[in-house]
Amino acid sequence: MIRFEDLIEKVRASNPEADVELLRRAYVFSAFEHKGQVRNSGEPYLVHPLEVADQLADMKLDVVAIAAGLLHDIVEDTQTPIERISELFGPDVAHVVEGVTKLGAIPFSSSEERQAENFRKMLLAMVDDIRVILVKLADRLHNMRTLHHLPEERRVKIAQETRDIYAPIANRLGMSKVKNELEDLAFKYLEAKAYESLRAQVESRRRATEGMIEELKNTVTAKLAEAQVPVMQIDGRIKRLFSIHQKLKRQKIDLDQVYDLVALRIITASVKDCYGALGIIHQTWSPVPGRIKDFIATPRPNGYQSLHTSVVSERGFPFEVQIRSSEMHRTAEEGIAAHWKYKEGRVGAGRDEQYFVWLRQLLEWQQEVRDPQEFLQNLKIELYPEEVYIFTPKGEVKALPRDASPVDFAYSIHTDVGHQCVGARVNGKMVPLRTRLRNGDIVEVITTPGHKPSRDWLNFAVTSRARNKIKHFIHAEEKTRSLELGRRLFDKEARKYGVSAKSLTEPSAVNRVLGEYGMQKADELFAAIGYGKLPARNVLARFVPQGELKETPETGIASVVRRVLGTGDDKIKVSGIDDLLVFRARCCNPIRGEKIVGYITRGKGVSVHSASCVNVVNLLYDPERRIEVEWDKGADPSTYTVRLSIQVADRRGILAEVSSKIAGINTNIRNVEATVDDQRGRIDMTVEISDVKHLQKVVKALRNIEGVLDVERAAR
Repeated sequence: MIRFEDLIEKVRASNPEADVELLRRAYVFSAFEHKGQVRNSGEPYLVHPLEVADQLADMKLDVVAIAAGLLHDIVEDTQTPIERISELFGPDVAHVVEGVTKLGAIPFSSSEERQAENFRKMLLAMVDDIRVILVKLADRLHNMRTLHHLPEERRVKIAQETRDIYAPIANRLGMSKVKNELEDLAFKYLEAKAYESLRAQVESRRRATEGMIEELKNTVTAKLAEAQVPVMQIDGRIKRLFSIHQKLKRQKIDLDQVYDLVALRIITASVKDCYGALGIIHQTWSPVPGRIKDFIATPRPNGYQSLHTSVVSERGFPFEVQIRSSEMHRTAEEGIAAHWKYKEGRVGAGRDEQYFVWLRQLLEWQQEVRDPQEFLQNLKIELYPEEVYIFTPKGEVKALPRDASPVDFAYSIHTDVGHQCVGARVNGKMVPLRTRLRNGDIVEVITTPGHKPSRDWLNFAVTSRARNKIKHFIHAEEKTRSLELGRRLFDKEARKYGVSAKSLTEPSAVNRVLGEYGMQKADELFAAIGYGKLPARNVLARFVPQGELKETPETGIASVVRRVLGTGDDKIKVSGIDDLLVFRARCCNPIRGEKIVGYITRGKGVSVHSASCVNVVNLLYDPERRIEVEWDKGADPSTYTVRLSIQVADRRGILAEVSSKIAGINTNIRNVEATVDDQRGRIDMTVEISDVKHLQKVVKALRNIEGVLDVERAAR
């Protein structure tokens, strides 16, 4: 347990002129307010704020942030108002404490609308005062370190939130030390079986490689000394568990095929020495082609700089080498905290602005995005970027997410360049617009004035900027077409009954009907007809008095109808019209209990998708054509066929074990196909599932089988 005097000593070591009296008062006040409170571990609650403050001192933050760390839980956990904090410790400390308190109250597992709004609040808090999120990260890190004291349900919820939200934010702020620990701890609680299996494999390798790492360090030290390249430090390490796990899943490889399982990190005195060390490394061992990355010349957007190369030792053992200066090393470990200095509450150095470019751009782009699902998808892209670095023909560098296309590149230059893009040359050769760009590609965009973006681009565009611009353009055109179509359909329906549409749509009559539908403008009404949301006959019945038409349907947009899906008795409630056909989309085959989204498909009715379906993200770009749908809780149970793709080790009897495990939990198997490729096997299995909880039970049972590497739900 950290002692307060140890904290003071640490603060004075990095800032001799620090106002330690402020910290002492904050500590005494925190101890008084938390008196009698105990954590789940049985320790006094004061241990937690002390540990948080210690983390902030390690980041070498100012006394305002550290004092806020000591006080961050007081407003939430006691009767003390924020005004009292301001009165005793000043407005700056109170501002940070209030920000952390608000972040702590955000329920990230709530509805999409609320979750999107809460994310916006978090991003705004980060722009307003970065110390708010730094204190929150330190708070989350200590909570994750002590997570084993909580019940399993809460452990899983907090670990998932950490993986989805806080680890990516730490990564975006360049704080790899915090990000790495958060990810590994979340992995431990979210995928316990995979974690333990991988940890055992890595530990056995560690024992075998410890001597080799020491030998490699000695060789590097001697070679660099001989070449007179000054070295500050050389470390050897084994790659982090979660990072290994991600690579194995992404590349579908075994641990033996991970080139950077073992890595040496060389800390030099200057940039020149970094490149000198790289030359010596390549003279000593053979470099692996395609594995050399220069993040010094092209830093990552979060400020990370380093040289990476993979080489093969004389024994045939591959390992990675990272080379950076001491300043680069501190930035890589601590990110924005490495040189965050406050002067009158503002950023003290211009170089820190790089950490906010992505954040400010994200907030600007999201001003146009009102749809919560779209906002969350864009946020995910921005928080989880794995960059590739692309060059313009003039040599300018553009950092784009992994799998970016020439369309993403075009929109990164200018909106008009994106809209008018008709083709692209990559490294001098014409390529399709859906081509995935790779590190170092030189891209030239070919444009034609008057050209318009295609909705197909949404299938391969990945940046939020490109996707937002494409959707905005298509939505505007779609709305114009639907408005025109709606007017024609209404006019045609009116003529059918011998009524003048022009005479009907006088302002007084229109305003009355708009009020019934909860709309503001006539254009909204006609666009709804054009989209297929409102049948023209139903709208006409609202204008013409009852009985003057042959048929006057009473059903309106607020009515709730039920439609049988497929051949079973399962039903879905749809907010819409009683003459709309409703069907489950084949692309994702939603099953009872999943979150679902309805989308009006002109001429076909309502297509019901799983909310996680790729087509919801890529193709359902028009929020006005979405309609609320939900599972009918009173409907009789039915079964669904679900395809599972199971990656397994190639060992005798595993197919029988998989089949037995599924049969053992009362699950019927409809079809099985098994293939083997390069010491790995794949089992494609179709099973009968009653609901999403049943599916989760099956997947969990399969993942607990020794030799099962991954289980995914496949498209039907």
